[in-house]
Amino acid sequence: MLLHLYKKDACKLMGYSPFSTDSLVYTLIPFQYYYSFTELETKKNKMVTANSYSTMHYLKVFNNSRKGFRVRADNEFPPFLPKEIHQIKDPLARNLAMRIQRLPVQVSCLDSCVMSSCIRPSVHRKTNPIVLLHGFDSSCLEWRAVYPLLEEAGAESWAIDILGWGFSNLERLPSCDVVSKRDHLYQFWKLYIERPMVLVGPSLGAAIAIDFAVNHPESVSKLVLIDASVYAEGIGSMAQMPVSVTNAGLELLKSIPLRLYVNRLVFKNIPLSTSVDFTRIGRLHCLFPWWRDATLSFMASGGYNVTHLIKQVKQRALVIWGEDDQIIRFKLAHRLCSELQDAFVRSIPDCGHLPHVENPTAVANLILKFVEDDYC
Repeated sequence: MLLHLYKKDACKLMGYSPFSTDSLVYTLIPFQYYYSFTELETKKNKMVTANSYSTMHYLKVFNNSRKGFRVRADNEFPPFLPKEIHQIKDPLARNLAMRIQRLPVQVSCLDSCVMSSCIRPSVHRKTNPIVLLHGFDSSCLEWRAVYPLLEEAGAESWAIDILGWGFSNLERLPSCDVVSKRDHLYQFWKLYIERPMVLVGPSLGAAIAIDFAVNHPESVSKLVLIDASVYAEGIGSMAQMPVSVTNAGLELLKSIPLRLYVNRLVFKNIPLSTSVDFTRIGRLHCLFPWWRDATLSFMASGGYNVTHLIKQVKQRALVIWGEDDQIIRFKLAHRLCSELQDAFVRSIPDCGHLPHVENPTAVANLILKFVEDDYC
């Protein structure tokens, strides 16, 4: 019965348009590079936590000097990652994982900072930075293959974990509803980026990007929306399910068999060994003890419903779509483009729901050309 429930409602749970209840859908895949500090330290080597460390103090120390930080060796994973990171074989995912760091971000729903996980750029430019979001229940690792290509091209690029997902420290769990996710991203932008950004969102990340661009237009110069899940009306009745049923569903959501099955829908013809490794990457963040409660918080809020916001987007937008997407139909790319005020579509052949994973070179080139020339 539970599996039947998920086949019927997974689209809503994952934030996708439920055009087909035959497909069990969600976006995980995760990948990326990691640039990281093991722990914040004062000059006296006293360990600092989110509760004891002021965000403004952190910024002052970080911007004025790096002597206050103990920098990890290049071949080490951050100690806060689950130990299962060592089981991952994908070299891009491993390399990016070594660069993950946590930065303090003050959010309105807590009286202390959230140590927020991200990939910080190794290069800084005067041009608008590229900020990469991820999809539902995923992490910055989703960009493992594209991020190094953007860096090689000299682009200032961030990859940020959305509040409630990824590798942030949520021991003191904040609300993880839509408003809190938006506020967290805005506070992160205000503290560390401070310039209009090219905001890139795949799948449910596109809904997050649209919601953010409409509510904080001064923060976003352009949008890149990839296989966008923007026509689902939240998660519907699942928000009212009994907690016991939802908990059972979340156990299924992070299970290896389910995620292997989803990989068959998301990707085209990947070997079993690759699918297993993708599954390890995709569920790594689910191994934190707070993952269940953070996801429950999001589900209870009803999820994202941005259909009514699409026509309010004022920024120029690039819509990228995998032509063989089995999760969200390709024709919705043209609908989205027609409803946005200033947008155009570029399709990628022989790609499913995550073209930035299946064909990272094509996606990186489209993003770079769009950032530079406004067209591609």
